[in-house]
Amino acid sequence: MADAQPQAVSPDEANSNPAAVSEVADNLSFPLFGAGKPTTILVDPAEDPGILRAVRDLQSDLEARGPIRPVIRTEIPKEPGQMIVVGSLENSRWLSPLLDSGQVSTQGLSGEWEAFSQEVVDAPYEGVERALVIAGSDKRGTIYGIYDLLDRAGVSPWAWWADVPIEKTGNLYVSSGRRLEKPSVKYRGIFLNDENPALFGWANKTFGGFNHAFYERVFELILRQKGNYLWPAMWGKAFYDDDPMNAELADEMGIVIGTSHHEPLGRAHIEWERYGEGDWNYQTNAGNLRDFWRFGMDRIGGREALVTIGMRGDGDEAMSEGTAIDLLETIVSDQRSVIADVTGKPASQTPQIWALYKEVQDYYDQGMDVPDDVTLLFADDNWGNLRRLPEPGAERRGGYGVYYHFDYVGGPRNYKWINTTQIERVWEQMGIAYDYGAREAWIVNVGDLKPMELPISFFLDYAWDPSDIPLENLDTYTRDWAAQQFPDAYANEIAALLEAYTKYNARRKPELLDADTYSVVNFSEFERVSDEYQALAERAAVLREELPEAYDDAFVQLVWFPVTASANLNALYYTTALNRLYAEQGRARTNGLAEKAAELFARDDQLRRVYEEEIAGGKWVDMMSQTHIGYTYWQQPDVQSAPDTERIEMPEEAGFGVAVPGSRENWAARSAEAVLPQVDVLSRHTAEFEVFNTGQAPYEVTVTPLRPWVSVSDNALNIEMQKSVTLAVDWGEAPLGLTRVPVEIDAGLLGTKTLHLPVFKPENAADVSGLVEADGFISVDAAAASRIFGGEDIEWSVIPNLGRTGDSIVALPATAPASEPGSDSPRLEYDLWLFERGKLDVTITLAPTQDFKAQGGLHYALSIDDQAPVLVNAVEAEVSGEGDASWEKSVAQYAHEITTRLSVDEPGAHTLKLWRVDPGLVFQHVTVATRDLPETYLAPPGTPQCEASDTGETLPDCSIPVVSSASP
Repeated sequence: MADAQPQAVSPDEANSNPAAVSEVADNLSFPLFGAGKPTTILVDPAEDPGILRAVRDLQSDLEARGPIRPVIRTEIPKEPGQMIVVGSLENSRWLSPLLDSGQVSTQGLSGEWEAFSQEVVDAPYEGVERALVIAGSDKRGTIYGIYDLLDRAGVSPWAWWADVPIEKTGNLYVSSGRRLEKPSVKYRGIFLNDENPALFGWANKTFGGFNHAFYERVFELILRQKGNYLWPAMWGKAFYDDDPMNAELADEMGIVIGTSHHEPLGRAHIEWERYGEGDWNYQTNAGNLRDFWRFGMDRIGGREALVTIGMRGDGDEAMSEGTAIDLLETIVSDQRSVIADVTGKPASQTPQIWALYKEVQDYYDQGMDVPDDVTLLFADDNWGNLRRLPEPGAERRGGYGVYYHFDYVGGPRNYKWINTTQIERVWEQMGIAYDYGAREAWIVNVGDLKPMELPISFFLDYAWDPSDIPLENLDTYTRDWAAQQFPDAYANEIAALLEAYTKYNARRKPELLDADTYSVVNFSEFERVSDEYQALAERAAVLREELPEAYDDAFVQLVWFPVTASANLNALYYTTALNRLYAEQGRARTNGLAEKAAELFARDDQLRRVYEEEIAGGKWVDMMSQTHIGYTYWQQPDVQSAPDTERIEMPEEAGFGVAVPGSRENWAARSAEAVLPQVDVLSRHTAEFEVFNTGQAPYEVTVTPLRPWVSVSDNALNIEMQKSVTLAVDWGEAPLGLTRVPVEIDAGLLGTKTLHLPVFKPENAADVSGLVEADGFISVDAAAASRIFGGEDIEWSVIPNLGRTGDSIVALPATAPASEPGSDSPRLEYDLWLFERGKLDVTITLAPTQDFKAQGGLHYALSIDDQAPVLVNAVEAEVSGEGDASWEKSVAQYAHEITTRLSVDEPGAHTLKLWRVDPGLVFQHVTVATRDLPETYLAPPGTPQCEASDTGETLPDCSIPVVSSASP
C-alpha cells in the first residue's frame, strides 16, 4: 500500500521521501496538474499494449482527481511545458535519450524483475522545462510505476471494487528525488475459489459470467496492488475454455495465469468432465490424461504462465489410499515431457509450480523427488497456519512459495461469508515464510474476493516488500489503509472498527458460532461478547451518519456491513442461548427471547439487502448471498435456518425463581445449598444474582444479608419478569479470613431461599504483590509479563492485537535455533501471589501454529521459582487435517490451549517462568488455577496486579489489567 491521501509536505520531508505526492509545491516540484493546464503524458506508441492500457488509466484517473483531462502524446510537443514520461527500459524510445545522457539512471532497474523508478528531471528534452519520468525495468515494472503514482495521488486500488470515491483537488505535485522499488517475492497473487453462490451470482448478473469483462476488473485490481499472479475461479468454470479472450487479455495486461493446486498443465478440473475420456486415474488412463494435458500446454502457447504440475484425485481429493510416491514421480516426469514436447525447449525453461497440498506434502516429507527447477509451493493447513517450510538457507533453482487461505471449504467447517483473518497473523506467518526462504510465489485463496479487501491489500503489500511493514509499523497499517479509502479525519475510528471486528470474528468464525460457543452462566461471557459487538455496531452507525455521503457506499461495504452483520449474528446466538437457559429455568422472559431471536434472524437477510440493493445502485447483487446460519456439519447449508428456540406455557399465578452465576439451575426450586462466586478485598468487590418470575402474575420479594457489613442494592423488589440484585461489602468492617455470609431471599407464600456469599479478606493484604489469585485463579495476557529476558540475538516482541483476547508476544527471529530452558535463557516471568499451597494448573494459550519444522512438535517450558523447567509440546502430533480431533479443535478455537500441572509448597509470592524453547510459538494468555475453573471459551477475567503497601496502608495498590476488549 502506498501512502494515504496526499498531505502537504515540506521540502525537507520531500528529500527524505523522494517523489512524494503533495497538494503543496516547492520550487523543485512537478505538477501533476495545476494552474488550469492539462497534464501531458508522453509515451512511445510502440510500448507493450499493457503499458498503454495503464497509461490510459493514468489519464482517466488524473482527470477524475483533477480539474482537466490530461493529454496523451506519442511525440514531444513543440510548445514548452512539463510532462509525465512513461517508458520501459525494453522498448521506450523516449526513455532512451534520458538514459544515454544519464538524466535517468538505470541503477536498480537494469536486469531487475518488475522494478520501477519515479523521478523529476529538469530539461529532459529541448523545450521541455521539467518531466516526471516513470521508468520500468520491464512491462510490469512500468505498469506498477504508473499505478503506484496513482495510489499515492489519492486513487484507491479499490475505487471500482469498493466504490471508493476519487476526490477532486485543484493542485497536486510530486516532489524531487528518485523513488525506486522492486518486489521481494517474485509471484504475488490471489485465487478466486469457493465462489458459489456469491461471486458466481454477481458475476453472472453483472457480466454474464466469468468472461474477459469480469476478469479485466480482476486483473486491474491485482496490478493496482502490485500483484502479478492469478488462479482463476474454478468451481464449474474453466478460464481458458469459457472465454478464449480471458487468456488473451491476461497476457496483454501482464497477469501471469496459473491453475489451482489440483489442475495441472493449464486444464481446469471441470474440463475433464466436459472433454475427458475415462477415469481420472493415471494408473489406468495415462494416455488420455497426457493428451488432455498436452492440449492445455498447446493452448497456453507463448503466453506467460506459471504451470501447475502434479496430480490429486478427482474432485480435489487424495488420489487413493496409500498412493505410491513412485506414481507421483512418474506423473510429474511425464508432464514435464509433455511440457518439453509442446514448447520445444527443456522443461526447466518453463516456470512450473508443484503445490505440496495436504497429502502431497506427506509424500514430499517421505522423500518424493521433485526436479530442482520446480517451485515447491508449501501450503498452510487451510486455516492460516503454515504446515511446512524449507530450512533457512535451503536453496533450489525453482525456489519455494506458500499457498495461504482467507477462505476455505472443508472441515471442521467452511468459512466463506465474511473476513475473519487478522492481518497480524498474516504478518507473523508469512514473515516466517519469507525469513525461511519462501520467496518465489505467494498465492492466497480469497474466496469471493469481497469482503476480503483489507487482508488482500495487506497480503500483496507484504509480498511486495516485507521490510516496509516491520513490527513497529504493523499497528499503523490498518489506519493507513483506512485513510487510503476515506477522509483522514475518520481513519483512526475506521481502523479501530476494522481491527476489532476482525479480531472478534477470528476467535470463532461465524460459521462455527452457535448458542453453545460462549458461556451464558460463567463470568457473563456471552453477554460481554455480544455487548462488545453491539458497541462496535453502534460506533459504525454513528460514523456512517458523520461521513460525507459520497463515502457511504464504500463505508457500508468495507466497515458498516461486516461490523453490523457480525454483531447481529452474535446477538442472535446469545439471545438463543439465553432463551434455552430461561426455558430450563422456566422464566417468564423465555418466549419473548424466542421472538427476539426470530427478529434477529430476519435482520440478517435485511442487512444483506442493504449491501446488495440499497447502495451503489444495486451494483453488488448476490455478493452477500453466502449462507452462514444453520450449519450442521462441515458443509454449508443450501438455505439458512434459524437456530432452535424454546417456548413454554406460563402459569397465570406467580412463580419464585433465583439464579446464581455459574449455574443453570432455578435455585428457588432446589433444597441444595446455593453458593455465589467469591468476593475479595483486592479484586472482585461485588456479587450479583437474579430473582425471576416463572409465572404471569407479579410478586414481592425481600433480600436480607445476615451480616451488617454486607449491603444490598435493593432489598424490596417487585418481580414482573426478573431483576438483578447486587451485594457489596464494607471492607473496613469485614472480618479477616474467609467468611460465608447467608443472604435470605423471602418471597412470602412462594417460598424462601438462602444464598451463601464467600467473602475473603486476607490477613496479610498489605504485603500482597504481583498478580493476585482471585477465587482460585490468575488470568493475564502473556504480553503483560512482570519481566522479559531475551538472549543472544533473540528478542521478545509484542504483536499488537493478535489473538483472541489481547496482544500476543513472540520471540524473534523465528529463524533462531532452539533454546535450552534454564539459567539465563530467554523467558517471560510472572510474579504471582497465591493464597493456597499445592497443585497449580497452568494453561498457556498460543496461536494455533503447526509444526512447520517437521521436528515432532514445537516446545516451550514452564517452571515455578527455582524448580526445574518442565518441557511442554504445544503441537504434539503432525497435522493430519480433517478428522484429526486435536487439529480441528485448535483451528476452530483459533488457539492451542495446553495445561501443565505444577505445584508450590507454600502460599505467598512465587514466580512463574515461561521459557522459550522452539521458534515460532506465539503466546497469547496465561491462566494459573488452584482449583477447577468454570468453563469458558475465552480466558477468565483479568486478575489484579498489586504492589505491596509501603505507606502504612492496610491494602496494597491494585489494578485489574484489561485483558482485552474481546475478553470477559
